[in-house]
Amino acid sequence: MNYFSSDFKLGILGGGQLGKMLLFDTRKFDIQTYVLDPSDEAPSRMACNKFFKGDLMNFETVYQFGKMVDVLTIEIELVNLDALEKLESEGVKIYPSPRTLKAIQNKGKQKDFYVENNIPTSKHLRFVDIADLKKSLEKDELEFPFVWKCAEFGYDGNGVKIVRSTFDLIDLPDVECIAEDMVPFKNELAVIVCRNPSGEIKTYPVVEMEFHPEANQVEYVICPARIDDKVAEEARAIALNVSEKFNHVGLLAVEMFQTEDDEILVNEVAPRPHNSGHYSIEASYTSQFENHIRAVLNLPLGNTDSKVAGIMVNLVGEDGFSGNVIYKNIETILGWNGVTPHIYGKKQTRPFRKMGHVTIVNQDIKEARRIAEDVKNTIRVIA
Repeated sequence: MNYFSSDFKLGILGGGQLGKMLLFDTRKFDIQTYVLDPSDEAPSRMACNKFFKGDLMNFETVYQFGKMVDVLTIEIELVNLDALEKLESEGVKIYPSPRTLKAIQNKGKQKDFYVENNIPTSKHLRFVDIADLKKSLEKDELEFPFVWKCAEFGYDGNGVKIVRSTFDLIDLPDVECIAEDMVPFKNELAVIVCRNPSGEIKTYPVVEMEFHPEANQVEYVICPARIDDKVAEEARAIALNVSEKFNHVGLLAVEMFQTEDDEILVNEVAPRPHNSGHYSIEASYTSQFENHIRAVLNLPLGNTDSKVAGIMVNLVGEDGFSGNVIYKNIETILGWNGVTPHIYGKKQTRPFRKMGHVTIVNQDIKEARRIAEDVKNTIRVIA
């Protein structure tokens, strides 16, 4: 099929910052793109060929949108799967497939999938609601502390909480959820796997993630991870196995824990471009976004190696500020070598909302990390 400068149409479900960054590469290749998103101010709106406003969980909306395109992909996994299954049965190519999404969309089902497929992960229990969880505590089937996660609709640290006592249960939403064993780990790692329908598959280098202690959001992504080569090889091998078991097409971000004993445990996955791969725009031969486009169109995959060390700093709304966004001191960091800000196009900031990121590239990973700290301490996302 001729994708370039043609009548071919690629549909993207979701129009957030991930979609916006995907569209950089569709515009580079002159591929027509249609985007569906519930917000009039979706970041992707400015860069797609046609934008449609609509609910991603509504069957008819997703179904009618899918009928207009030749290939359909996602930038968010919370979409109507019944509509995708019907579209697929009618011949629309959908990557990742509804079957893959069904195994991933619900975190309880996702954890069950790891256990069923002998993929190393922490122990977990599933609950229909908070009352069900409390019964398990009363019967001593569950012990404090544990990690609580809502089964669906969690994002950017929302829907995750460490529960150390009954007091921590008070404000939790009464939804389907899981409880995971606390894992004593020394590093949080991630590997992005890229696979096309023909079966060509590649992994990006292992990255290390540093999290904000309050917001439970990634603050820094460091590539390459500062870990032993054997641990890195094991992490990439496990990520490939996860990809194979899910039979996914496109990008699959596999988040993992490196325990104190150097065991690798899978935490969770995202079947789309991911925050842990943003560094690749500047630091890799082929960015995660370009490789996602290549994969879903069944084109040869690009080189996933890094040209230089790369560190990503997330730009989130500063605590205490809500309203029209101001990126204070952005001119200062623009004057530093190897520093590239990416602004997502969200007009309104609020505490801990993801508003952009900054990539720092350098031949020396230690120097890159030092500059990243300076970036974090200099730029402020306020109102």
